[in-house]
Amino acid sequence: MEQSAFVSGVELARRYWHDAIAPIIDELLPGMPRAAARIGAGSDVLGFDTERSTDHGWGPRVVVFLEDDFDLGRERHIELLKAIDARIPAEFSGYATRFAAYTGGPVRHQVVFTSVREWSTFALGFDPREEITDADWLGTPAQLLIEATGGAVFEDATGELTRARERLRWYPDDVWLYLLGCQWRRIDQEEPFVGRTGEVGDELGSAVIAARLVRDIMRLCFLIERRYAPYAKWLGTAFAQLDCGPTLVPMLREALVAKDWRAREAALVPAYEHIAGMFNDLGVIELQEPHVRFFYDRPFRVLGSGRFVDACFEKTPLRSLGYKGGVDQFVDSTDVLSDAHTARHLLSQI
Repeated sequence: MEQSAFVSGVELARRYWHDAIAPIIDELLPGMPRAAARIGAGSDVLGFDTERSTDHGWGPRVVVFLEDDFDLGRERHIELLKAIDARIPAEFSGYATRFAAYTGGPVRHQVVFTSVREWSTFALGFDPREEITDADWLGTPAQLLIEATGGAVFEDATGELTRARERLRWYPDDVWLYLLGCQWRRIDQEEPFVGRTGEVGDELGSAVIAARLVRDIMRLCFLIERRYAPYAKWLGTAFAQLDCGPTLVPMLREALVAKDWRAREAALVPAYEHIAGMFNDLGVIELQEPHVRFFYDRPFRVLGSGRFVDACFEKTPLRSLGYKGGVDQFVDSTDVLSDAHTARHLLSQI
């Protein structure tokens, strides 16, 4: 198979829809209101796909949304998928149109029929066109929210898909402040340990703590800039694209490569002060003094992030929930964070 120059997955899906699939749908379901999009899991939805991405699970794909009350039915659904299969070409833009979407999956065309309600309920656990509760927001991992709001919509006859995505663009203020406070809490709990572990000769432990703090600082910055954080593979790439990225990336890299705890602390200090200034600039809490200080009478420099926790909690009624935060602030399991229903269930149990 001869392939042309690399085209991003979203652009490939766009062409596939307009040039190949939409004409078939016009024939099979004439006059049927619909939407079409490339959303959901995949590096291309985040805009981070490269030619390397094409080595597995790659090819033209599109999700077609029919109206919620359209009774597709199992038999009709199967007939529709078969009718699509009979009409699409073997290749599109140099890529096979039938492939396994995931390792071990069936080799088939990747045209999916669903509705906004069905897709949202499966991918997120709720329909965002209805009331979105605090539990909905807190129980949905950020990486799933970015998959629902990323990618592109190619057509939307009724506007329902577009409206659903707009409602998911960012957290309500009460939820946002709660998540900010809980993220500051994570930093507050461990910032003195870079020095304390190093002081007793545990440089490995100090390095691990520093790496945890770097990750928590990065995730705090996503919250400050009102951006959903992606899963681990693309966290650094997406972080570098934040407004704060050019300033913070060198500091955080220095903290990670430092050879001893004093060098780690020296790299983290300006990072702490920068994020404190960023947070003050939001204007959502009483201004906090943004400079580091010693941890009690010990020779370890910390920001004292508890002040930011308290200031956030004063502004949100969700403080009654305590410090657990959103599901991806207390869970670090890929299996949980990639499954909306498991994540929501876990949140409801604590």
